[in-house]
Parts: sequence; C-alpha cells; structure tokens
Amino acid sequence: MAEQNVQAVVFDLGGVLIDWDPRYLYRRLFSDETAMADFLATICTDDWHRQHDLGVDVTASCQQLADLHPEYRDLIMAWAERGEEMAAGQFDGTVEILRVLKDQGLPCYALSNMEPDAFAIRRDRFAFMNWFDGHVISGLEGVAKPERKIFDLLLERYRLDPGRTVFIDDQPRNVQTAREVGLLAIRYTSADALRSALRQHGLGSL
Repeated sequence: MAEQNVQAVVFDLGGVLIDWDPRYLYRRLFSDETAMADFLATICTDDWHRQHDLGVDVTASCQQLADLHPEYRDLIMAWAERGEEMAAGQFDGTVEILRVLKDQGLPCYALSNMEPDAFAIRRDRFAFMNWFDGHVISGLEGVAKPERKIFDLLLERYRLDPGRTVFIDDQPRNVQTAREVGLLAIRYTSADALRSALRQHGLGSL
C-alpha cells in the first residue's frame, strides 16, 4: 500500500458523478437511432456545444442554429428547453466515494465543463453538488478543459499542490493535460476502478 500523500481530490462532474448524455433527451425525440446519431454529429455537434461550456447563452445559441437549420428548429430548441433531461441522474457509486472522502476530512473540489445555468440547476437537484470545498466551472470562467489555463486556475485559486492532488475525469484528453500540469490524474471508467486507483494513492479506507 502506498503511503498516503494526497491532500485533495478533484472531481469532474459529467461522466464521473452525473450521468450526462444528450442521447437521453434525443432518444425521446427520434424514433430512429441512426437519424438521431446523424443529427448529433452534424447539427448539434460537440464543437457547437463547447461554446456553451465557455459561457455562451444556450437559448441564444440554439436560436441562431435553428435559423440556419429551420427544418430542425424544434429539435434544436429542445437542447435549451429540455436540456436537463440529458442528465439522467447521479452515479451512486462515485457519489459514495465522494462522501467517504469528505467524511475523512479530505478536501474535495469540482472541475467541470458545464454551462452556468446547468450548474445552478444541478446544485439544487443533486445534494452532493454542495459537498465540495470549491469549484471551477468552465461556463463561469470562460475557459474549458482540456485547456491548461483552467487547471492552472484551479491550482492557484485553491492553493493546491499538483503532486499531492488527485484529479478524476472520464475524458482522456483532460487526463493528459492534468498529468502535464503535474496532477495525479485518474481516468474514470467505473466506481470500482476508481476506488482501486485511489487506494494505490494511499487512500485505503474507501
């Protein structure tokens, strides 16, 4: 067992603690999976959504996109009007890990790409969202992962030692940047795998 040297743990939100996927909404709006996949690949794309993570107003963004693709107007506007349906719920196993870490007195933080309005809604929706000792949310900062700047902002704001801070994220590119800034980064795949990885960093009582 490694000697515990960790002073803080930083969690991504969507994909780690919150089960977020646009398909949860759009499967209710499409009868054909292939048509839905094509819509998300060509109309409401990842690159388009990234602007929301940077703080662009979602409703205005949807209206602009709908003007370009009027045949998809209702489907595009659903992104703004029914966006919370993309968050199916929480990952109970990961929330339990967060709870145990907090009960042990270990400072925990959130570093997430998320729209400001969605962040506000989810702070009310999910109790664990208020357990963190601090947060850095892309839509509030105007910078998003995997840009190094948002990691530097986290470390500076909360005076974290990267070599003693674990960062958890489901996206490989975010994990890579975290490692480049010196964080002890773990790619999230499941709560059980996360628990095992944290034990390797000396957090053995999970």
